[in-house]
Amino acid sequence: MFTHEIESFLEEDLGYNDVSCKLVPERNVEATIFAKEDCTLAGLDIAAAIFEYFGINYSTEHEDGEMLSQGGIIFSLSGSSLSILRAERLTLNFLGHLCGIATNTRKCVDIARKHSDVRIACTRKTTPGIRRYEKMAVIAGGGDPHRFNLTDTIMIKDNHVKLMGVEGAIMSAKQKAGFTQKIEVEVESTADAIHAARSGADIIMLDNMEPSEVTDTIDRLREENIPEHVIIEVSGGINMENLNDYAKTGADVISMGSLIHRSRWIDISLEITE
Repeated sequence: MFTHEIESFLEEDLGYNDVSCKLVPERNVEATIFAKEDCTLAGLDIAAAIFEYFGINYSTEHEDGEMLSQGGIIFSLSGSSLSILRAERLTLNFLGHLCGIATNTRKCVDIARKHSDVRIACTRKTTPGIRRYEKMAVIAGGGDPHRFNLTDTIMIKDNHVKLMGVEGAIMSAKQKAGFTQKIEVEVESTADAIHAARSGADIIMLDNMEPSEVTDTIDRLREENIPEHVIIEVSGGINMENLNDYAKTGADVISMGSLIHRSRWIDISLEITE
């Protein structure tokens, strides 16, 4: 986390007349940050950057991606009482949010791995301004970050297809793409999936299809002898409740916006221990 980001977040949280933190006498104290429920850890580096900004001494025995049981201590702190109180809410907000994403992702990965080695990925449905932190939380939970931004991969979506057609959009993408960029095409029918494969797509996303449709489409693509390097991704309305069915389809990747936007915050607390 960069200094300017921390200062921006603190400007929002502390405001210009921080009376509540100044109420307490400023002296050296000790504190712990602990989880009030089982979780997968994420955001520890962000918390550490906040502590360093405030000059708070910290120690931890954990890393992102570790499982922590209810009551487990994440950080032990020592430093100015005023600094610890000022860092408290920003730190807990990040830890609660990111541990929630990591925990949700881990559950989804575990469900999918019962059936295959399919990769669970997030999407660009993220909170503006903190996307990279949310995607790192997905990684901590064992998931794949997918694209961090539009530069990473060329995504041809439904509106591109409406304006240019599948073949026209892929041809244009090939002309403009750098040699490291893959081309992904979002389709909603078996016919368009086959068309995209024949036109040279590197990744074919089967969007908003029922599991049975996904299975049938993958079978048809295999009958067409599509190149082995072509990745089949499924997306659209997938959540923990229907993930089992999609994990059985034979897809290479299952992308889920719900990894982030449906994650519940983990209850994490800070307690001054003197």
